[in-house]
Amino acid sequence: MGKLLTVGVVLAALLGFLSERFLTYRSRLLYDREPENKDLPNCRLIEGIEYGSEDLVILPNGLTFISSGLKSPILKSFAPDRPGEIFLLDLNEADPKPVVLKISDGFDVSSFNPHGVSAHIEETDNVVYVFVVNHPHGTSTVEIFKFEEENNYLLHLKTIKHELLPSIDDIVALGPESFYATVDYYFANFIMQYVEILLGLPWSSVVYYSPTDVKEVACGFYFTNGINISPARKYIYIADSLDHSIHIMGKDDNNSLTPVKVIPLETIPRSIDVDPVTGNLWVGCLPNCWKLFNYDPESPPGSEVILIQNILSDEPVVTQVYANNGSVLQGSSVAAVYENKLIVGTGFHKALLCDLSEPEHDVA
Repeated sequence: MGKLLTVGVVLAALLGFLSERFLTYRSRLLYDREPENKDLPNCRLIEGIEYGSEDLVILPNGLTFISSGLKSPILKSFAPDRPGEIFLLDLNEADPKPVVLKISDGFDVSSFNPHGVSAHIEETDNVVYVFVVNHPHGTSTVEIFKFEEENNYLLHLKTIKHELLPSIDDIVALGPESFYATVDYYFANFIMQYVEILLGLPWSSVVYYSPTDVKEVACGFYFTNGINISPARKYIYIADSLDHSIHIMGKDDNNSLTPVKVIPLETIPRSIDVDPVTGNLWVGCLPNCWKLFNYDPESPPGSEVILIQNILSDEPVVTQVYANNGSVLQGSSVAAVYENKLIVGTGFHKALLCDLSEPEHDVA
């Protein structure tokens, strides 16, 4: 009788613990948040992008690289058998059309599964290096390409895989072969990743990589997602999606990171873009991540864009710029501005382009 009672107490305690963890998990995903639509004038869906625009990076001249076709066990896909692609979009055009970039022979395009993307322009020769987080066959690598604009071509230079990079989400390039990367999960195995999230383990991190030095430079996050660098290259901005916050880190001379402050948000931040002129942050967000993980076409995940101004001041200003319930754009992941054009990408859906300078008209 005593043994049965002990077993019963243990099971009840375990059930209580798991129930509490599940409720906390749902809360972190903002399962009951339903923000009102907030439209922008002069917006249209970009024709030709149908299966995701998970991340993007805009060069100073307006050329934009967009990763598309991400597949994940937790992410909806409208084309599960279609390889991923990198689009090129010229935001200087009045009606920009995406062009699929060709990739050099020898690179396995059939398993290409692009996620985060970044770029580095070498000052000595203006060569553009494109960095892409790739998940071939469920693994994590960083692919480095040389962009050849005259041929709309990516020449594959190098694949990087490292034990400190078991599950990469996003990346910010620092040089031709160096970068910071967000490691969203401690484990590489999907089942263990789910356990990690369900238990709320703060084991997510940021890693610095160069050919001569690889090290963890920040840890203790619940789910690191987007990462970017300030225009003066003194600060690193990190999105912790499940903590609903943006972390500001000082970049040390040895590439270690020093915490500066944390900006709490009321949404789930994903990729971060930094305005090169103002230093303001444009953040693609999820208003409700529960809907992303539990996709229902009748109630799809919505989209949200926030702007953070004066981020290094004592009183940064956080403004909701755009919000949609999924009727136009599902599951936003990134937002960026070039001159007066705002582009909003998604993990598995379409992409939205808004002209912020023209008189108002309806969303197409």
